[in-house]
Amino acid sequence: MELEIFDKLGDKFFMRLLIDIISVTVLVRLVYYKIYRKKDFFFTFFMFNIIIFIITYLLNKVEMSMGAAFGLFAVFSLLRYRTENISEKDMTYLFIVIALGLITASIKGSYFESAFINAVIIAFAFFLDGNLLVKNEMVQTVYYENIENIKSQNSEILMEDLRQRTGLDIHKVSIQYIDFLKDTAELKVYYYDQIEK
Repeated sequence: MELEIFDKLGDKFFMRLLIDIISVTVLVRLVYYKIYRKKDFFFTFFMFNIIIFIITYLLNKVEMSMGAAFGLFAVFSLLRYRTENISEKDMTYLFIVIALGLITASIKGSYFESAFINAVIIAFAFFLDGNLLVKNEMVQTVYYENIENIKSQNSEILMEDLRQRTGLDIHKVSIQYIDFLKDTAELKVYYYDQIEK
C-alpha cells in the first residue's frame, strides 16, 4: 500500500518537495535567522510553505489554472494571526515562504528552473534585508515615564536619554500613545542594527 502511494506521487513530487524544503531552509535559517536571531516563526514558516506546496501540487493534478493557484495564494497570504501582532518584516517572510511553495509546486519548467527562481527570490531577500545594500533598521517599543521629554522642544534630550538607557544608537523616535493618568508614553525607537552576524 505504501509503495502504491509513492508510485502515484512519483519522482516529480519528491524532487519538487526537496527543492522547496531546501529553499525554505536556506531562506529561514541562513537569511531570516541570521538577520533577526528569532526562532518564533520557524514552525509557522515551514508549515505554511509545506501546506501551500502540497495543496498546490495536488490541485495541479486536476488541471488547476495559474489564476486559481494565485487565488489560493492570495487567500493564504492575507491570513493574519489575531492572537499576536506580526511585524511587517515577519509578514513579508511569511509571504515569501508561501510564494516559494506555490512556485515550486506549480511551475511547468524543469527542476533547474524551479531551483533557479527560488534562488533569485532568496538572493533578493538576502541583499535587500541583510545589511548589504542598505542598513537594516530595527524598531523597538519602549514605555517611557519621563513624559516631560516627549515635548517637541525636548526631542534631543529624549533621544539622548533613550540612547543612554538602552545602549542603542537611536536615530528616530515616534510617539504611539500617551497616558496622562500614569504619566507614561509608548514610544517606537528606530536604530540601525550594528551587530556582526
